[in-house]
Amino acid sequence: MSYGLTLTIDQPFEQALAAVRAALAEEGFGILTEIDMAATMKKKLDVDMAPQVIFGACNPPLAHRALQVEESIGMLLPCNVVVRSVGEGRTRIEALDPHVMVTLTGNDDLEAVADDAATRLGAALRRLESPPKV
Repeated sequence: MSYGLTLTIDQPFEQALAAVRAALAEEGFGILTEIDMAATMKKKLDVDMAPQVIFGACNPPLAHRALQVEESIGMLLPCNVVVRSVGEGRTRIEALDPHVMVTLTGNDDLEAVADDAATRLGAALRRLESPPKV
């Protein structure tokens, strides 16, 4: 089972972080949490790793719709979006496919919400593929 939406872009990590924030905002997602995995691993385990940040993104209207259909869906919210350096000025962006919540819960009534969320996340990724000319 595929569970993610993935894109690799030719942008350095810090530039990609800003671009991902902007693309998510354009699609109505706010960033609720931000976890710097590289800093956490260094601090807790003294392990070096490539830069990686996990955004906990949320689109409140979508979250509300999902909660109306499935009270326990909060375990699968917010949407995790991972931004990680893959070297040589390239960055990978990965987002959990919202359809996973339908599969995991077995609640087909979530399909419309998952479709909407997947459309918005897909649009955000497409924005990253074709950044605006400056």
